Amino acid sequence: MSTYLKAASLGSIPHGFSTAAELDVADILPGAPLVRLKQVHSSAVFAVTHADEALPEGDALVTDRPGLALGIVTADCAPVLLADPAAGVIGAAHAGWRGALGEVLENTVAAMVSLGAEPANIVAAIGPTIAQASYEVDEGFRNAFEEEDTRFFVSGRPGHCQFDLPAYVAHRLQAAGVGLVEDLGEDTYAQPGRFFSYRRATHLSQPTNGRQISIVGLPA
Repeated sequence: MSTYLKAASLGSIPHGFSTAAELDVADILPGAPLVRLKQVHSSAVFAVTHADEALPEGDALVTDRPGLALGIVTADCAPVLLADPAAGVIGAAHAGWRGALGEVLENTVAAMVSLGAEPANIVAAIGPTIAQASYEVDEGFRNAFEEEDTRFFVSGRPGHCQFDLPAYVAHRLQAAGVGLVEDLGEDTYAQPGRFFSYRRATHLSQPTNGRQISIVGLPA
């Protein structure tokens, strides 16, 4: 069995966040097909009704169909797994800064609500993500955000600051009405060998194709 991380907030909902070690859907929901998208840092969300449907490019999936597993891949961006256990609705979102700023999380919550979820009953877990201490950005990046988002930045070296992506993601989820948000607090950049990090690999001139996978499913 693969080694993977779980979120206490998701309770008995089948789910897992991989480390750099592989994670198979059979470890999460045996016998379930895994549904994935071609991720493009967008705000597009798709409701899945069956495993073999053709899905366009996008960055989040939701379903209320038992026996399906949803998966997204990341390597510094925030993987977010969501569930309304009472309604039997789940979601999986890829939230980099572009997607989070572009409302991929709000769109995911809205898509879950369209399937019968209640925002206050939704729990969301933020998996391994680049942390503020590791995420240096320039002033141009900062200027893409609203003034009210100042609290997610701290000053760094001249002309730069540090961005708190997981806190920003949590803020967007809470603003969308999500009842409980859990951040696993795992910094992908700062843990070589345990997690893939696109930014770390770029800085070290290493291959950048490694990804973690995060999976959530509904039992049949």
